[in-house]
Amino acid sequence: MSLMQDLGAVLVFALERRRFAVRARYVQEIVRAVAISALPAAPPVMEGIVNYRGRVVPVLDIRARFGLPPEPLRPEQHFIVAEAGPRLVALRVDRAVELLDVPEGAVEAASGAAPGARFTEGFVLLPDGLVVIHDLERFLSLDEGEQVDAAIAGLGGPVMQGAGG
Repeated sequence: MSLMQDLGAVLVFALERRRFAVRARYVQEIVRAVAISALPAAPPVMEGIVNYRGRVVPVLDIRARFGLPPEPLRPEQHFIVAEAGPRLVALRVDRAVELLDVPEGAVEAASGAAPGARFTEGFVLLPDGLVVIHDLERFLSLDEGEQVDAAIAGLGGPVMQGAGG
């Protein structure tokens, strides 16, 4: 078993009946889902775009990324607005569940448990089940990131970078 160093807090969210998480330090805000505008030149990983506080932000199709069937947008869903590498993105989830402080040594590295889990940072076993922690820095491949940026740049406006980029 390969344990990771302290992750700090993670934001746990639900898709279907499964729980996933991302590091809380990348999360800017959780908002109610709103209508997503389609973008014809968007790569498959992108559902479309939304206006987030006057900024054009891509909505990533995390259901497809995690091998789950597509689902229509519902008003009770949430967007997790977060930094994925150098760009600000919205992740459409069924719901944000909780902010959880993960104790040091409680996370098993993905490389030890599931080699090849490209988007997974690790796993944490909680009393009520397993939570898969996804790595937002590696969520988009270099090509996908460039395609997302190009699709948004095609709107005539600047590509909105996250706070770190």
